[in-house]
This record gives sequence, C-alpha cells and structure tokens, in this order.
Amino acid sequence: MAFTPSKDHRRREREQKKLDKRMARDAAKADKRNAEIDAQEAAEDAAEKAEKEAAEKAAEEERKAKEEAEFEAELEAERKALESGEN
Repeated sequence: MAFTPSKDHRRREREQKKLDKRMARDAAKADKRNAEIDAQEAAEDAAEKAEKEAAEKAAEEERKAKEEAEFEAELEAERKALESGEN
C-alpha cells in the first residue's frame, strides 16, 4: 500500500511556507530601514563636513583680509612717513 502524507502534514507545510515568507518580508523591511538610516547618517555627516569646511574657508578668507588690511595700513604709514620726511 502506498504512503500518502496526511492533511495535517500539508497544513503544517503551508503554515511553514507562510511563516518563511513573512520572515523574509520582515527581514527585507529591516534591511531597507537600516539602509535608509545609514543613508540619512551619511547625508548628515556630509552636511556637517561641508559646514565645517565652509567655516574653515571663511576663517581663512577673514585672516587673509585682515592680513591685507594690515599690510595696506603699513604701506600707508610708510608713505606718510616718507611724505613728512620730504616736506
């Protein structure tokens, strides 16, 4: 006589298949959520880095402008000294 699987066995197989699908779907959702979080963190890091670089660049430009102003002031002082020495 041939052996046939019971209906209970088929039901367990169906339930296991559904469970496997659900677990795969949940894992995919978790992976997607983690990828979104990683992307957001990377964007925040990039924005922070850009802000820091902009601040450094502004500070460097301010330093150069101050240096240039001091140089111009020194030149003007020398020019006045020469003019007063000639008069």
